[in-house]
Amino acid sequence: MEKSNAVAALAALAQDNRLDVYRLLVQAGPDGLPAGQVAAALKLAPNTLTFHFDRLRGAGLVSVRRDGRSMIYAARYDTMNELLGYLTENCCQGRAGRCVPARMKRAPAPAPAPARRKEPVT
Repeated sequence: MEKSNAVAALAALAQDNRLDVYRLLVQAGPDGLPAGQVAAALKLAPNTLTFHFDRLRGAGLVSVRRDGRSMIYAARYDTMNELLGYLTENCCQGRAGRCVPARMKRAPAPAPAPARRKEPVT
């Protein structure tokens, strides 16, 4: 990711409502959400939401598609991952694996339970 793109993405996210919109879309998954559902969930006026969507789209963080009369907005995970990569690529002297946020680190999987032996029926 180019530095200018990273700055644009960070600037777009540096506002309370836009950050809330983006996090809601990330949570919704790749299918996205209709604009009306986003407005209702976040209690935002449609014209205000349109302004925020435009800023997020301009930064490449959100895509939009028409479905009938609805506009469906979705997070662009490729851009999100590029931004995260840009922010962490030089972390820990080039060993970015050490810099994974604590809540993203996975706990080791529990050991499988030992197989139970079937007792013969007498």
